[in-house]
Amino acid sequence: MNFYSFWASVPLIFTALLLSEGRRSGNRTAGSRPSLLQLSNYLMTNYSKGVRPVRDWRKTTTVAIDVMVYAILNVDEKNQVLTTYIWYRQIWTDEFLMWNPKDFDDIKQISIPTANVWMPDILINEFVDVGKSPDIPYVYVDHEGRVKNYKPIQVVTACSLDIYNFPFDVQNCTFTFTSWLHNIQDINISLWRSAELVKYDRSVFMNQGEWELLYVDTQFNEFNLERGLSVGYAEMRFFLVIRRRPLFYAVSLLLPSIFLMVMDIIGFYLPPDSGERVSFKITLLLGYSVFLIIVSDTLPATAIGTPLIGVYFVVCMALLVISLTETILIVRLVHKQDLQPHVPEWVKSLILDKATVLLCLRNKTQFHSMHRHSGTPDNARDRKGSTAESLCL
Repeated sequence: MNFYSFWASVPLIFTALLLSEGRRSGNRTAGSRPSLLQLSNYLMTNYSKGVRPVRDWRKTTTVAIDVMVYAILNVDEKNQVLTTYIWYRQIWTDEFLMWNPKDFDDIKQISIPTANVWMPDILINEFVDVGKSPDIPYVYVDHEGRVKNYKPIQVVTACSLDIYNFPFDVQNCTFTFTSWLHNIQDINISLWRSAELVKYDRSVFMNQGEWELLYVDTQFNEFNLERGLSVGYAEMRFFLVIRRRPLFYAVSLLLPSIFLMVMDIIGFYLPPDSGERVSFKITLLLGYSVFLIIVSDTLPATAIGTPLIGVYFVVCMALLVISLTETILIVRLVHKQDLQPHVPEWVKSLILDKATVLLCLRNKTQFHSMHRHSGTPDNARDRKGSTAESLCL
């Protein structure tokens, strides 16, 4: 009886062994899952990216931002638009993305898709166009809940450009970072680095273009959109101060104009009775006109005002016109006697002979040279002189 009972219990024992081995295999499989995958599943379980990541709704989420200017791509004076390329960094604390590194193979930092976490709605107020910025699909999260969002941005912003001192102008453009919806009780903005480090940081700036980066000032403000509201909005302003390098414009614009004006002054040394002086002045005037046509595309054009260098070109053009007019008048005065017709003989006789009788002029020596030039014989002059004397007596 015991023999048959033993063989009857064999299948049960075998089944129990199989189940035990299956459990052990399952435990080994579960324990062999990657730690990053386990941590990612742990963080994303019951996580909602549509809610501000604080456990107490009264607590403010502080977003620390940082800006590093990489390049000045374009300065459009006509449309008052500045195009720059910056490295933008923002850091905040997400209280729902915290863990103990000892529970996950001592992992202290993990990258998570940007689309899966809460992101602050911080924008630049001066945006006028969407730039061609690369899409960065991940953010870094550490075990204390700090979320690091680093991305390069091509910024196309409106800027009030003053071109009066072109090409020796200095421009000051503003980047205003603020939350588009949340007030300062929900989202506050601060600087990640100190203001001094941000001001003179040119570590990544491409310093070989037309514009030179002088410094970047920062300023924190709190403003209200409506009067009477006690709660305002936080904003961080970055003042980008840039200066144009004038060497190219000085060589291509100022020096040719100065050379033409010097040649115009040297032209006064030509003798006025030569015909080359007028033609030389006309050639300079035509050359300067062609020069202005060529440089018209180089000068910035705005509806607000005219750069000082444009006024300088107009004054130089006016001086060339005045110089040509003066040369024409001088040549006219030099050749005035040749251009006038000779006095007829009868007019000379009437004025020099008959007028003396009417005016009772007795001093014949006063008109001696004039009578000689008129060609009247001496005996005739004596008779006329005696007649004039008798009439005057």
